[in-house]
Amino acid sequence: MAEQLEVRLGKRLTELGKTIAVAESCTGGLIGHRVTDAPGSSTYFLGGVIAYSYEAKERLLNVRHRTLYEFGAVSEKTAREMARGARRALGADIGLAVTGIAGPGGGLPDKPVGTTWVAVSSREGDWAHLHQWEGDRSQNKMYSVDAVLTLLLDVLDNEMTPEG
Repeated sequence: MAEQLEVRLGKRLTELGKTIAVAESCTGGLIGHRVTDAPGSSTYFLGGVIAYSYEAKERLLNVRHRTLYEFGAVSEKTAREMARGARRALGADIGLAVTGIAGPGGGLPDKPVGTTWVAVSSREGDWAHLHQWEGDRSQNKMYSVDAVLTLLLDVLDNEMTPEG
């Protein structure tokens, strides 16, 4: 049986002596839940922010007002700013963020239900990936958590160079 993603991540973070913080929108705390399911997570998980509204993203994560109103909450720029904001607000080595439209409503022609951005931010750089899920609300949230944890593992394993 394959080792759970959050357990693999925890081992890697412990090996590297790195800490993480999370910024969540559409996942509503599920990243923090999954990360803290791993034994020993208190050594690398500093905390998280669930910022659902524009105002919370601005106040708690320092996402720029202009970013939200020009690009929207579900955008690459917002995801990157959320990840940076979590990292800085909690003093972590790495910030993770997820913002998306879990469904069943809320989709737009250019951003249908399932549209999700995941991002990772470190002092070395930022990474962000767009995903388009086709599940129900619960599935889309789970897929999003798996995607951001996988992205972080890839970054930690040096399989990705910083973007933008």
